[in-house]
Amino acid sequence: MTAAALTAGLERIPDQLGYLVISEDGVLASAGELENDEHTAGVIMQMVRTACRFRLSGSSDAPFKRMSVILEDFVYAVTVSGHKVFVVKRHNNQHDPISV
Repeated sequence: MTAAALTAGLERIPDQLGYLVISEDGVLASAGELENDEHTAGVIMQMVRTACRFRLSGSSDAPFKRMSVILEDFVYAVTVSGHKVFVVKRHNNQHDPISV
């Protein structure tokens, strides 16, 4: 699979600051603020491995498909698909709660 095929929709995500495509073998593609960011890739993969240990009893399904890591200024949106982990770093457009 070419890098262009791996990243086809990632560049069009609104507010994205960068992305990673990761497999067990390492970073397959990257761009923006996450370009060649092996450290972040390693941390995200460890989080995914940890989350994969939480299976519902009797279920063979993966325990999750998406995970969000929400920090003050940005969000890592993590999606697991076909033995690959897709990570998009986006602005955190969180709004303050409305007081009535």
